[in-house]
Amino acid sequence: RGLGDVYKRQIIKLRVSKCKNNRKFLYYFCGMFQLGKTIVSEDLIEKDFVCNLSQCKGECCVSGEAGAPLDKEEVSILKEIYPKVKPFLRKEGIREIENQGTSIISDFGELETPLVNNSECAYLIFNEKNTALCGIEEAYNKGVIDWKKPISCHLYPVRVKDYSEFAAVNYHKWDICSDACSLGKELQIPVYKFVKEALIRKFGKDWYTELEKVAKEYK
Repeated sequence: RGLGDVYKRQIIKLRVSKCKNNRKFLYYFCGMFQLGKTIVSEDLIEKDFVCNLSQCKGECCVSGEAGAPLDKEEVSILKEIYPKVKPFLRKEGIREIENQGTSIISDFGELETPLVNNSECAYLIFNEKNTALCGIEEAYNKGVIDWKKPISCHLYPVRVKDYSEFAAVNYHKWDICSDACSLGKELQIPVYKFVKEALIRKFGKDWYTELEKVAKEYK
């Protein structure tokens, strides 16, 4: 059956096996629906969002206390493409990448991009308008590499958390993105449409097609 057949707009209870003192934990999700092996927040359909770089100046790449989340495959990709990306980066970023590595493991055991001054991403660059951009994406746009950027960055403001039996797909609300929320509302573009390309990259075209069906039914 199609992914859309498992759509359930209700409170969903799932049992998740997790190795920790040989115990199993129950996770509860409210305002979410099941789509294949993913549990998706209704916020992706309900909330509107369009990045407004002219207002926020790319603050999401500057603020925060952690780098962009990475998966194991992306760690290898960053090592491979770094020589090609390096010419696009700031000297501060290059220094931290070459001191810390193209990726790091955080104090919580998570794979992330390194930071400069424990703040902005080491792969961040600024344009002539002092707007923060991704140096990796700049290299991609110039045709130097064929990998756009980490999927966590591409998906933002959507966050994906992988568990043993499913992936949780959530909307991450951050006050620095208030201008994006306002622009999204003005243009009437929901989160899932804004990150369409990234969602297809992550889950595939069939998954996204089923999400569109759910959104149409939801309305």
